[in-house]
Amino acid sequence: MEIKGLIKKILWVMIFAVAMALVESAVVVYLRELHYPEGFRFPLKLIIDKTVIVELYREIATVIMLLSIGALVGKIFWERFAYFLIAFGVWDIFYYIWLKVFIDWPASLFEWDILFLIPFPWIGPVIAPVSIAFLMTFSGALIAWSFQNGNNFRPLLLSYIFAAGGIISTLYSFMWDTGATLNGQSPRPYHYELLIIGNLLFVAAFFISFTKGRR
Repeated sequence: MEIKGLIKKILWVMIFAVAMALVESAVVVYLRELHYPEGFRFPLKLIIDKTVIVELYREIATVIMLLSIGALVGKIFWERFAYFLIAFGVWDIFYYIWLKVFIDWPASLFEWDILFLIPFPWIGPVIAPVSIAFLMTFSGALIAWSFQNGNNFRPLLLSYIFAAGGIISTLYSFMWDTGATLNGQSPRPYHYELLIIGNLLFVAAFFISFTKGRR
């Protein structure tokens, strides 16, 4: 019965995330028709109208919605965080799936995209956010399963250090090329090694927490 309850929670969180991804991808379809009618490509166009401000608010609202679903489903902080990870991961994966359905984009996982706008545009190949999203979904599901089995989840100091290193490595891989994000230049080659290092640090942080930080 407990496993059925866990599956039901995760399923509804995933349904929410898939539906939210459809809405998000639909907005991007409209934006591309407006600003890239000939097809989305780099270098990026400089957009100076109020659309940018609206987009910033939309991105903030997106994060708030994902946090909210975790807060509603979970009971304590780390359980809520687990469902936030599941929601975020599924949402990000299906965002690209819906774009593929609607406009047959991206052509491959190595297609470049604008990933986020705060504090300035993040860019990178689609495989980068998708790989992180898979890790988030899997990690969140395992943490939720741990709580369902009566265990707690308490990351150790080393986990925080590894996680911080992973965040710094991946964020730098998205934001280091300021010429392509702020000056309308073609992007320089992506640092896949930073993505790999970041993902490995995330895995290490989770493994240490999951195996040694449970109570």
